[in-house]
Amino acid sequence: MTKVGANKVSVVHASAMPACVSRWRFGAAVVVLLLLVVALIWRVLVLQVLPAGTEAQQGHIFLQGQGQARSLRVESVAAYRGVITDRNGEPLAVSTEVTTLYANPKLLALSPESWGELARSLQVSKQDLIEKLQRYRAKEFVYLQRHMPPQDAAMVLALKIPGVYGKREYKRYYPAGEVAAHVVGFTDIDDAGQEGMELAYNNHLKGQEGAKRVLKDLKGRIAKDYGQISVAQPGQDLRLSLDLRLQHIAHHELKAAVKAHDAKSGSLVMLDVQTGEVLAMANQPSYNPNDRRRISSAATRNRAVTDEFEPGSPMKALAVMAALESGKYSPGTEINTAPGYIKVGKKTLKDYKNYGLIDVTKVITKSSQVGMTKIALKIEPEAIRNMYFRMGLGQSTGSGFPGERVGNLPTYRKWQPIVRATFSFGYGMTATTLQLAQAYSVIASGGDRYPISLLKLDQLALSERVVDERIARQTIAMLQTVVQKGGTGTLAALPNYSVAGKTGTVHLVGSNGYDENRYSSIFAGLAPADNPRIAMAIVVNEPSRGQYYGGLVAAPIFSKVAAGALRLLQEPPRKDSFRLSSSKHKTRASESAG
Repeated sequence: MTKVGANKVSVVHASAMPACVSRWRFGAAVVVLLLLVVALIWRVLVLQVLPAGTEAQQGHIFLQGQGQARSLRVESVAAYRGVITDRNGEPLAVSTEVTTLYANPKLLALSPESWGELARSLQVSKQDLIEKLQRYRAKEFVYLQRHMPPQDAAMVLALKIPGVYGKREYKRYYPAGEVAAHVVGFTDIDDAGQEGMELAYNNHLKGQEGAKRVLKDLKGRIAKDYGQISVAQPGQDLRLSLDLRLQHIAHHELKAAVKAHDAKSGSLVMLDVQTGEVLAMANQPSYNPNDRRRISSAATRNRAVTDEFEPGSPMKALAVMAALESGKYSPGTEINTAPGYIKVGKKTLKDYKNYGLIDVTKVITKSSQVGMTKIALKIEPEAIRNMYFRMGLGQSTGSGFPGERVGNLPTYRKWQPIVRATFSFGYGMTATTLQLAQAYSVIASGGDRYPISLLKLDQLALSERVVDERIARQTIAMLQTVVQKGGTGTLAALPNYSVAGKTGTVHLVGSNGYDENRYSSIFAGLAPADNPRIAMAIVVNEPSRGQYYGGLVAAPIFSKVAAGALRLLQEPPRKDSFRLSSSKHKTRASESAG
């Protein structure tokens, strides 16, 4: 019994010990778990609630940054681009507010039932919209439509389609359209200057974007606007030297002439001879900067500044100025041009007819190649080149226009006689329409050369005296005979103002040298001749309806544009000015060769 009892007692003690151990282990586990929970809660408090202490502060900042990185955004605020105006304050380029719609393709993909309605609102096909979303399905941003009218964009946003958003931008508008397009230029879809003065003064015009901080929800919608970080700074305005009234006249008359003569292209530049400011600069073909969907790069080129050509006979006036400077010639010096041609080397240079014994003035009046050749061969060739250079050829005009060409004004160690001859009447060199206008503005100003400005000047720029005033006045007097009876440019004359100028008809270079059937028609002149206010150069390339002489194609453009310009500039008519008669207006084509 005892043994049995003893056994029982031992059995009872053996079974009681595991139960006690289990309770202890359970209690210990509970305590550990509670401690872990407390430790985790404390750690969370340290990291997110109690930003005290170095470690805690770093954790607090880190987690706060991570949270903000997922919800807080900095958005740019578009800056208003500066206005471009003409010299009188007429707007040539302004910015209008528009709305750009964009989407998060990942969010938009979650609601395919809205695609059809969205496509209709955007006026695109549903298939095109689906294809765009497929292309950008891995992205979080895609443009739906740029530069929408705000009222149209508001209608789309009112649909409240998840993943579709809008932002304010600015779009450039050009009130003058194609009239001033080549000078003003245009911007791209991101409002950055691409051509013309928009490009040249892009930094001046574009302003500085602002920034604001916003809180966005998981769907990308703005939940809270925390306000601006920096205010958008609008761009500065730009006032050009152009007079929009004169620009309209120049554009209209040049366009009409190019169309009437079925010409390939044309350009016109009008300068204020008292300041060097460009009052008008027109080109054909032109383009509408408000609708550039179908324009070509050739149409956007400002030919008056970028295209070089051989200026031809208008250079004779400058060569004669060099002859007057040499002291060997005066306007009345006689030159025998008989028998109407001259052989220089292997080349024979001809006049329209045998003018016989004529003076230097008549050489200009009749545009005599024989007379000009004899003058050129008797003076130093470098004298003519030096005169051309002083008048602004072979160098920048100072306009600052993008892509401006400086032309080609060669020099030689040894000037061959034929080169000296042809150089004196504008062959073997190149210039731009702007350079030609500047050269004649120097004559008009009495020998002062001003840097060309496409901006309205607040104060007169410093000029450089490059020709003696007496020689400049003599040259103006000789150039007046060109537009009078017997001259080659009578169609440039005005009924109430005196005019001085020079015609030119230049053969264009083809694949095998000069092409006998392709011409440029040129006229360069100034008015009023007794007290010049404007200088103008006109070039019409490849007229193809029979008439091609400078006196018949380009000279009439000068007359029409100058008449309107002087009236608008309030230049009083001159009582003693040369007046047209019907007989003087009937110039024979053969006498207008230039």
